[in-house]
Amino acid sequence: MTVWWVLVALVLALGIGLLVGRLWRQPKALPADVSAEPDPAHLAELERILAALPGASIVVDASGTPVRVSKQALALTLVQNGRIAIPDVSAMVADVRRDGIIREHEMTVLRPPLGKGLITLRLRVAPLGPDTVLVLAEDLTEASRVDAVRRDFVANVSHELKTPIGALSLLAEAVLSSAEEPEAVRHFAGRMEAEAGRLSALVGDLIDLSRLQGEDPLKDAEPVSLDAVIAEAVDAARLLAQTAQIEVVVGGTTGLQVLGVEAHLVTALRNLLTNAISYSPRGTRVAVASRLANNVVEISVTDQGMGIPENELHRVFERFYRVDQARSRVTGGTGLGLSIVKHVAENHGGEVGVWSVLGEGSTFTLRLPPYTPVEEIPLSSAVVEEESSA
Repeated sequence: MTVWWVLVALVLALGIGLLVGRLWRQPKALPADVSAEPDPAHLAELERILAALPGASIVVDASGTPVRVSKQALALTLVQNGRIAIPDVSAMVADVRRDGIIREHEMTVLRPPLGKGLITLRLRVAPLGPDTVLVLAEDLTEASRVDAVRRDFVANVSHELKTPIGALSLLAEAVLSSAEEPEAVRHFAGRMEAEAGRLSALVGDLIDLSRLQGEDPLKDAEPVSLDAVIAEAVDAARLLAQTAQIEVVVGGTTGLQVLGVEAHLVTALRNLLTNAISYSPRGTRVAVASRLANNVVEISVTDQGMGIPENELHRVFERFYRVDQARSRVTGGTGLGLSIVKHVAENHGGEVGVWSVLGEGSTFTLRLPPYTPVEEIPLSSAVVEEESSA
């Protein structure tokens, strides 16, 4: 919890405490013609103060019933059927009401009401009036997920970099020890070249992924011809396809355009093609097709390769995830190609999907919004229309 957040919470809690104390504190005796109901103006003031609180907020009365629940608290399903839905939070409220001591706690709990997922909450529970307690909850679920992904990413990068670097070190020692054997030197030098290429590809993919995550391509977007994107990507993958004896065919609708950055789109399609070629047997075909369907531009890459098990499909776009680790080492894949494709698609307001049958092949489809040119009215025409209307 930041210092700023604590100060805001304390100041607001103090203000709410004074206000709620006036609202809920009953005088010893009331004239017959005076209502015990809280002043509507005070209630409105309470609502404004609570609305200004960061995160979710709940005001709980003496019976443990929430009497004011913010939209954020409802979205987190912290209150169900008029009661606080998380027992640990109810216990904190009871403890604060008993001794009046402010409590802070961070917890990961099953998300109400069905408990199918986990949420991480940072809670601050403080007394307001004699029998009233304020619950402040900050949702840390996404932040925790991002931290976990970042930790995994750093660990994976460290592992992936260590492998070729370690191999290069061993191969260098082998070359030194075989200095008098030209044939052995050539063999080890070839291995070193392959490992250096793998390391270079990994660093390049890391740079691409970092750049894609750190910029918004649509701020410098321009109309991009899909025909040009497909032609450049196919040309970039041509040597790999020829080496693997795989035919790449192109078809579908021509003349389609999207709004974006051509270099990024070429990178995404090239990665899909490289992936399809690398996991296809010799003598097969990889097809690239484009079309406009339901006002969405689709570019699909279909192979006749090994396919992907159904239970692995949801993970293929994760960083460093490989369906076949052994095959990836042979093909020199970095495990980042499909993750880059996903980021390019999302940065362009689209998505990427996969269909696959084990042993028959796979189809990866990049879906993007089409570019629709807007016709501008010439200034002279606008002046003529204005003068004629006058």
